[in-house]
Amino acid sequence: MTTTAAAPANQVHLTGRVSGDPEERSLPSGDVLVQLRVVVPRPRARRGGSSGASRQRVDTIDVTCWSARTRGAALRLEDGAGVHVTGALRRRFFRTGAGVASRYEVEAASLRSVPPAGA
Repeated sequence: MTTTAAAPANQVHLTGRVSGDPEERSLPSGDVLVQLRVVVPRPRARRGGSSGASRQRVDTIDVTCWSARTRGAALRLEDGAGVHVTGALRRRFFRTGAGVASRYEVEAASLRSVPPAGA
């Protein structure tokens, strides 16, 4: 039996709703970015599933927009708007008063408005 290795990939596709208004930030380097949060529903647990399964119904995911195109698209979104995001998962390191910290976020390659779920 032969197996073929899949090419490495870091691709994220999210469809959910915007939580809060997107925020534009200027960094000390002069770079400008827009950050927003996307709430994505989790699929319902199957019956007979593990009793230790999470009862969490949604995931809230931080999305960062660096390009002028994605920043503009993000700033046109309002709280509660439906959105589809494609991009890559990134781990960002930064300094805080307590030292170095990190967080995961999706770096958006594209964003587009979609009808909110249930609409």
